[in-house]
Amino acid sequence: MKKTIILSAIAFTGFLNAQTLQDAVAKTENERFAAAAVEFRALITKDAAKGENYFYYGENFFKNDQLDSASIFYNKGAEANATYPLNYVGIGKVFLAKGNVADAKTQFYKAIALGANKNAELLRKVAEAWLATDTKNADEALVQINAAIKLEPKNPENYIILGDAQLEKNPTDGSGPIKSYKQATTLNPKSVKGILREGKLYQRGRNYQLAIDKYKEAVAIDPTFAPAYRELAEVYSLYQQHAKAIENWKKYLELNNSDEARYRFMSALFSNKQYTDAITEYEGLKKSGFKSLYLERLAGYSYYEIGNKTDVEAYNKGLNSIENFFQMAGPNFKYLYNDYKYKGLLLARTGKDSLGVLEMEKAIVLDPAASGELNTAIADIYMKSKKYENVIKAFERKMNGDWKNLTNNDYFTMGRAYYYWGGNIQREAAAIKDAKQRTKKEEETTPLFISADSSFSKLTQLSPAWPVGYFWRGKANVQLDPKNDKWLAKQHYEKANSLVKPEEKATPTYKNNMIEAAEYLGDYYTNSKEGKDKVKADEMWNLVKELDPTNKKQQFYFNPPKQGTKPAGTK
Repeated sequence: MKKTIILSAIAFTGFLNAQTLQDAVAKTENERFAAAAVEFRALITKDAAKGENYFYYGENFFKNDQLDSASIFYNKGAEANATYPLNYVGIGKVFLAKGNVADAKTQFYKAIALGANKNAELLRKVAEAWLATDTKNADEALVQINAAIKLEPKNPENYIILGDAQLEKNPTDGSGPIKSYKQATTLNPKSVKGILREGKLYQRGRNYQLAIDKYKEAVAIDPTFAPAYRELAEVYSLYQQHAKAIENWKKYLELNNSDEARYRFMSALFSNKQYTDAITEYEGLKKSGFKSLYLERLAGYSYYEIGNKTDVEAYNKGLNSIENFFQMAGPNFKYLYNDYKYKGLLLARTGKDSLGVLEMEKAIVLDPAASGELNTAIADIYMKSKKYENVIKAFERKMNGDWKNLTNNDYFTMGRAYYYWGGNIQREAAAIKDAKQRTKKEEETTPLFISADSSFSKLTQLSPAWPVGYFWRGKANVQLDPKNDKWLAKQHYEKANSLVKPEEKATPTYKNNMIEAAEYLGDYYTNSKEGKDKVKADEMWNLVKELDPTNKKQQFYFNPPKQGTKPAGTK
């Protein structure tokens, strides 16, 4: 009798341990990583020789993007129980994450040999490993998961992994994956993981309403399944339903209010362009002592995006965060071009233009496909620092021999760079006393103003209804015809005036340009040999008067002095 009681107690203890491990694994699947970690530590303390405790603790770290910690526990598990195969799968998965395929395969073969090709769970984990990192191999995953299906044809987990592998194999064909996911949910109608995969596939195909329906179905089955709320939040963001997105993020955080979860929330806010809210989360995480190089990266990006709109020190704070990120990441980190881009932008915004451009050039080397965007950013940096020649060089690199590579905004900036560069040379020439040298210097401006006019011409072709392009063509042609021998600017100013609506003339966008154009046209109709027309002259000078009652030129036109000279600037 005593022996029976003892055996029953041992069995009951084993049952409790299994339930505890199952609960801990479920928390990992539910992205409750901190809560799961507490239970895994208790399990290891209780039984330090049990390999599966280490493996699933390693999985908890791996799924929380803590690769080094995951590696530590996979290896500890292999040391604690050399015959338990799953830890070798974990070690191999870490090798894959680091791009070391050969060593990963060695570990997988070792694990499979220990399982004697008869352990379906082991085969599932190897298949998952081939899909879990940037070093994916769908063919390898399919081999392993099909072997698992032969051993356990009615296990729904097999078909979830099969669908994942099929989607990785052919991302443009969702027919196979959806069939596999539906097979999983047919075998287990309450498989929230399977239902979530169906939703993700619909979301991938931009069928957002079907995705939402699936996520809600998962929540109805298990209201504590946090990933479903996260997916709902993300799809509502894609739907531009920001209030519902935040509502679901809050539900997610109610279930998983760890620092890691709040970091994921911050990432979602950044992706949703809610940069101020992302910074609020960042500052809260810093106060709680949470440290992550990715946190500093997102903070650097976010501080730049809010500019000085809500925080006058935003650019300085952003530069501090991005420099922290680079320091924490170290020289061997796999950087993104955006890392150098944002660092460059932040350096430029804090008065370190040259250093900023160097970082942008590193970004171009890292991702030449982004060179267009980055050269525009470099041009903007130089434009703000009035280094107009460098602005032109940046756009020439972006153009790369094809004018179609530039946008209307590029042409606007480039045209103004040529124009201002010419203006600078004019001022330099005016300071030269020797007439011949002054004339020679002035001649340098002609090709610049021609290039300015050419840029603005391209702008008007791309945006024919935008008056500003024509105003600037007028400005450039005034400089090309300083004595009004040909009245080159007339047609451009007339076109600009015709495009500005009456109610827009006095707005800050157009007022000064309208005055400048009306003065020029008023002068043309007043003084030109071929175009004198008092009615039209009165119309133009009345427009100047309407927009600027204190304007000296219109005052001179309507009330010319009986004696004296014309006011400066009149013809």
